[in-house]
Amino acid sequence: MKNKILMGLAAIAMVAFLSGCGKVPQEKIDATNAAITAAQTAEAAVYVPAEFTAVQDSMKAIMAEIEVQNGKLFKKFGPVTTKLDETLAAANQVTANAGTRKEEVKKEVETLMTEIKAVIEENVTLVKKAPRGKEGAAVLEQIKTEMATIDASVLEAQGLYDKGAYMDADNKVKAAKERAVGINTELKEAIAKVRR
Repeated sequence: MKNKILMGLAAIAMVAFLSGCGKVPQEKIDATNAAITAAQTAEAAVYVPAEFTAVQDSMKAIMAEIEVQNGKLFKKFGPVTTKLDETLAAANQVTANAGTRKEEVKKEVETLMTEIKAVIEENVTLVKKAPRGKEGAAVLEQIKTEMATIDASVLEAQGLYDKGAYMDADNKVKAAKERAVGINTELKEAIAKVRR
């Protein structure tokens, strides 16, 4: 009789112990979600999209595992807790990386803006030296129209930069610089042909 009571108490103690181990690590979930939100606020989706997506995917997998464990009688959240710690650290790193990348893009835009303004100024000078002639006049009109479009793109890029949308400004100014350099090359070649 005594053995049966002891066995019963042992079984109850074991069930209580196992169910105590099976608590959802809510504090860690909340901390990790907060870190992911901080990464989103730091524009990680714009500046380090692959890293940000990896963190989001990791969190989705963790939440799916929690659902699986919740469906079991004896829950084991030890591996989930470890994954939450890793994902929290990764989310914090993504936030830091986004800030670093944003600063790099900002500096890149500043450099590109300086470079494109120099190319635009040179293009204005080259247009004055370009051959006129029948065909030359029509080509020069096209070039002037394209230069006006480039100027508008540079102004738009400056506006985006001023708003803090550095990645959008970077893309716009890169495209404008590419077109400006193309015009520059075309004008230099035309002037060189005339001189020959």
